[in-house]
Amino acid sequence: MSTNKTQVIKDLKEKSILVSREFNAPIELVWRAYTESTLLEKWWAPQPWKAETKTMNFTVGGFWLYAMVSPENEKHWGKMNYLAIDPYKSFDIKDEFCDEEGIVNPAFPVSNGRNYFTKTDNGTLVEFKTTYENVEDIHKLVEMGFEQGITMTFEHLATLFEQNKI
Repeated sequence: MSTNKTQVIKDLKEKSILVSREFNAPIELVWRAYTESTLLEKWWAPQPWKAETKTMNFTVGGFWLYAMVSPENEKHWGKMNYLAIDPYKSFDIKDEFCDEEGIVNPAFPVSNGRNYFTKTDNGTLVEFKTTYENVEDIHKLVEMGFEQGITMTFEHLATLFEQNKI
């Protein structure tokens, strides 16, 4: 089992959150886990929730429209817009809460972020830095359970790598 832990660092002055985790998997496999819908659906939600893709086009200008689905089939929709892609190194996103058609819900925070992928001696370090329009958006995300949810999600991904299920 991995001894790596998910780190979540909030910087209120910068209006950002940095989430980092080292995975015991090669960079090519970690990249695929973040950029292919069939693999994202295996881990992109805190268990027992799951992710369900409506559409995905991992290209600059494309997006991933997905729902986080509860065991009772309750759905919370999100849209991850792809702004820039540097294969196996990074990709930039604009992440929004929305409805099933991708119409943004203005009641929820919008984040702009970058996922960085770095090869390490033991696998791959992923650093995901997001910025927000204001500090209140960060507080709202924390109240919604962001830290616990992302930690559970990354722990699940690490387990899938360890069990060779991705």
